[in-house]
Amino acid sequence: MRAMILAAGLGTRLKPFTNHHPKALAEVNGKTLLQRNIEYLQAYGIREVVVNVHHFSDQIIRAVQENNGWGSAITISDESNAVLETGGGVLFAADYFKNEAAWLVMNADILTTLPLDKMIAADNLLREGSENYIGTLAVTNRSTSRNLLFNQKGVLIGWKNNTTLEEKWADAKTSLNEDANNIVPKAFSGIQIIHASFFTAIQLQGKFSLIDAYLQIAATNTIGYYDHSDSILMDVGKPENLEKAATLFP
Repeated sequence: MRAMILAAGLGTRLKPFTNHHPKALAEVNGKTLLQRNIEYLQAYGIREVVVNVHHFSDQIIRAVQENNGWGSAITISDESNAVLETGGGVLFAADYFKNEAAWLVMNADILTTLPLDKMIAADNLLREGSENYIGTLAVTNRSTSRNLLFNQKGVLIGWKNNTTLEEKWADAKTSLNEDANNIVPKAFSGIQIIHASFFTAIQLQGKFSLIDAYLQIAATNTIGYYDHSDSILMDVGKPENLEKAATLFP
């Protein structure tokens, strides 16, 4: 399996560091987030990785070259000309995955102990048991300002901002007909396994988020989840969380 690390973001939550550097090069105990996630993927046999770049892209390219990809074959997907967001970034890198049945995508600003082998096995089972299966989203039960919404069968049906109460639904009728007791809220971990059918099902172009893409696709296709609430997950896109991560990721 190949993988993609999303490292093109502006990293506004990580200022002032990102005033002069890309967030993927922030360090935890002397190792950059990019290096840590590349080594994390290596632990599960994934050594072919595409990294998308935009904000201070030259610094990421130089780090990859100077460290020989930290032992992995790294391909750069250069988005220097435009910010494409997560979904647009994956679509822009489509040629890299043209011969892949499925691949893994993860954010550069997370650190986790999620057992990828178990997630891949779960994805295989879900794919076998469902027609038009597009992918598996890593989630936990942690408290969050935004939730993905699934039905009792584990199928993605919507999204909710718990602060503003904004809702988005894969099917507009769902918000009217779905019993609130049957909705399963989960916190997205920024890790997903995407199948090749994603590129034929997606109808968006240019700049868009993966969440918007999933909700559009979920109207006619199936997207499931893998719950890894028993593992560590840290969003290290904030300075205070970088400090916390240093105690958990030596």
